Amino acid sequence: MQNILWADDEIELLQSHVLFLQSKGYNVTTASNGDDAIAKISEKPYDIVLLDEMMPGKDGLTTLNEIKDLRPQTPVIMITKSEEESLMEDAIGKRIDDYLTKPVNPSQILMACKKILDRKNIISEKRSQEYAVEISKLSFSLMSMNKPQDWIDQFIKIQRMDMELDASTDTDFRQILYDQRKESNKEFGKYIENNYERWLKNQDNRPILSTDLVSKYVVPQVKNNNKTILCVIDCMRLDQWFTLEPFFYEWFNIEKDYFYSILPTATPFSRNAIFSGLFPQEIEKMYPELWSMDEDDESLNRYEKELLELQLKRHRVIDGKDVRYVKIMNNEDARNLEKNISNYLDADVLAIVINFVDILAHSRSDLPILKEIAPNEAAYRSLTRSWFEHSPFMAIFRKIAESSARLFITSDHGSVRGLHGTKVIGDRETSTSLRYKYGRSLKVDKKHATLVRNPEDWKLPRRGVNTNYIIAKEDYYFVYPNNYHKFLNHYRDSFQHGGISMEEVILPLVKLQGK
Repeated sequence: MQNILWADDEIELLQSHVLFLQSKGYNVTTASNGDDAIAKISEKPYDIVLLDEMMPGKDGLTTLNEIKDLRPQTPVIMITKSEEESLMEDAIGKRIDDYLTKPVNPSQILMACKKILDRKNIISEKRSQEYAVEISKLSFSLMSMNKPQDWIDQFIKIQRMDMELDASTDTDFRQILYDQRKESNKEFGKYIENNYERWLKNQDNRPILSTDLVSKYVVPQVKNNNKTILCVIDCMRLDQWFTLEPFFYEWFNIEKDYFYSILPTATPFSRNAIFSGLFPQEIEKMYPELWSMDEDDESLNRYEKELLELQLKRHRVIDGKDVRYVKIMNNEDARNLEKNISNYLDADVLAIVINFVDILAHSRSDLPILKEIAPNEAAYRSLTRSWFEHSPFMAIFRKIAESSARLFITSDHGSVRGLHGTKVIGDRETSTSLRYKYGRSLKVDKKHATLVRNPEDWKLPRRGVNTNYIIAKEDYYFVYPNNYHKFLNHYRDSFQHGGISMEEVILPLVKLQGK
C-alpha cells in the first residue's frame, strides 16, 4: 500500500477527500501544519506529499524546502488558492512535481497522485502491451521479407526498440528482443546467401551498396560545384549513429538513407569499396599497385585518397578540383583537424576517416576495464555518445555547419557482439580474422558460415588456385581446434566485424546541410 502525507490547516474539512483516497487503496496520514508535516516525514518516508501552500506559521514553500532537505526524492504536489504565475515559478524552482488550485475535488487529487505514483507502472504496462504487439509483428514479418528495404525497415525497428529499453530495467523484454533479433539475423543470413551474388550481376535490382556511395551522393554535388565532405566513421553501427544524431539537430537539416555493406564487412574490403567505387576483385585487376593480399589489413587501406581520386576521374569531375583526405587515428589528429578545419573547408572534396569506433571495438577485446565499462550494447552506445560529446568533433562539425559544404556521414561496416564460437579448419596460410577467412580448403559448419567456393562470383580477389572464403553468420566467430576453449573464451563477447549480420551490413548514409 502506498503512503500519502497530506498537510493542510483545514484538513478536518477534507475528510471526505481522505476517505476517498483510502477507498482507492492509499494509506493517508494527515498534518494540520508545516511543523507536524516535517516531524512526520522525518520519522518515516512517504510515497508522496500533498502540501497546502497557505498555512499559518510555517507556510507551504518553507515546508517544501525542508521536506526536500530531508527527503529529496519524495514527490510533492502543492495545493494553492493562488494562481499567481510568480508563485508557481517559485514553487517549481523548489522542485514540486505538480500543483493543483483550490477548490479541488477528490477525483482531481486521485488523478494527480496516480499520475506520479503509478507513472512507472502505467508506462511499463503500456510499453509491455506495445512491445508484445511489435515483437509479434517482427516475428510475423519474417515470413514475407523478400526485398532489401524490408530488412532495413526490420532492423531499424529492432534497433529503435532496443534503444528505448535502455531507459528501462525490464530485462525480460530485452531478452525477448534479443531472441527476436537472433532469429531475424538467422533469416537475414539466408537472404544474403540467396541474393548477394545476383545483386553483383544485376545493378538494376539491388540495394545501394558500398560501391555506390560516392557516385550516388558525392559526384552529383561536385558536378554542381558544391563543396562536399564525405566522413566515414569506421565500424559505426546504425544504433551508434542514432545515439549521435541528436547532437546534429541544432546545426543541420538531416536526411537519412540506408545501404548494404559489401562482403566481407571488414575495412580492407568495405572501405576501399566506398573510396574506389569498385569491388575488391576489380580494384586488384584495375589498380594492382594499390591492392595486395599479402599486406596486413591496415596497409590495404593506405591508398584511399588515390582510389577516391581515380573514381572521381572516371566520373569526369576531378579536373581542376582540390581533393583532400585526412585520417583521424587519435585525439591529437582530431585536435589538428579542429585547428585547421577552416583550411580544409577550402577543398572541393574533403574525405575524413575517423577510426575511433573501430579502435574502441578492438580495444574492448584486449582491455578488461573497457569490457566492464561497456558490458553490453546499451553501454557500448553510451560510451560512443560520451566519446563524441567530449571530442573535438563537436567543434569540427559545428564549423562545417557554418560553411556552405554538403556533408555526408556514413560507416564502412558495423560490428556484432560475438557470443558463439564455431570450429574452423584451415592451413597456416589462412587469414586470421574472426568473422571471415580466406585460404585453401577451409572447413566450417555451414549452418554458422557462408562458404564462397569461387571468389570471382562474389567479386573477391583470388589469392591462389584453391582459395575460398568463409564468412560467419549471426553472432558466430571462428576458432581453430587447437586450444579451442582458450580462444573461445578469450574472444567471446567481443565486438567483431567481417561477417553477415544486420548489425554489420545495414548502415546509414546521412545527408547534412547546415541550417
